[in-house]
Amino acid sequence: MRSSRPRFPTVTRDTARPEGGQRAMSGEHAAPYRQWPLLAVCCGVLIGLLVTVGSFRAGTLIIGAALLAAAVLRWVMPSVGMLAVRSRFTDMVTYGVLGVVITLLAMMAQPRPWISIPILQEIVHFSVR
Repeated sequence: MRSSRPRFPTVTRDTARPEGGQRAMSGEHAAPYRQWPLLAVCCGVLIGLLVTVGSFRAGTLIIGAALLAAAVLRWVMPSVGMLAVRSRFTDMVTYGVLGVVITLLAMMAQPRPWISIPILQEIVHFSVR
């Protein structure tokens, strides 16, 4: 007993906004003001990239901090504009994990790493053999 109608429409007419994807400010403000959370994170990453030219570790720490700030903004603010990509939980986990990983890698960079994680050294030695 199959129906001749398709279950889903063949043409998508609209997509749902992600949770919290509304403007960060009202529509009477200019576009940059409405999207300030995204601009703040992008400026942080850009500053980190520029600092990386001179000091690799400092620049990557700034990039990691900008991504961690994105996770905090996504968690604290009810609407963050275009910083919202998927659900609130998915965005927070994605921004948070990327921020932590980039920060840890910056702290483990050679020469003179700030931290040492023995299990990672074992994995590298095992894979390089």
